[in-house]
Amino acid sequence: MRIVLPALLSLATLAATTALTGCGAEIDRHGHVFMDVDVHQVQPGMSKDQVKGILGSPDTTNTMSGDDAFYYISTTQKTVAFLKPYEIDRQVVAVYFGGETVQDVAHYGLKDGIVVNYARDETPARGKDMSFVEQIFGNISNRKMLKDQRQGAGGVPGPGL
Repeated sequence: MRIVLPALLSLATLAATTALTGCGAEIDRHGHVFMDVDVHQVQPGMSKDQVKGILGSPDTTNTMSGDDAFYYISTTQKTVAFLKPYEIDRQVVAVYFGGETVQDVAHYGLKDGIVVNYARDETPARGKDMSFVEQIFGNISNRKMLKDQRQGAGGVPGPGL
């Protein structure tokens, strides 16, 4: 009995530790990897090709109203257990052009709000949201599976159909 009790205690401790380890936070980083040395090399007067040579291709661009801009975006998200991930850090480097040369370089963070409204990992579905049961019965009635589809038929499928 003396040997069983420490073994059970050890087993219970191991099970509790394993269960709590599964609840740990997971950190995910998405987007552009910023190097301060590279970002500080971009100066007013540089061309678009020079900016691409230093920072790479932009994550997104703006070409509206003749004012071009390159946006380099990095986000860090934290996920705890099964909960929805939430953003804990965001960095946006915006390179604004006047014609073909850099006019300004701006740095934005999470505290600055949404500077670039980029697409998340969901595609919105347009139309009516239906429950599972509505989808099943809707398909049956739309396809007229329970009725004869000929005009003027009595509603009961005939032989050979």
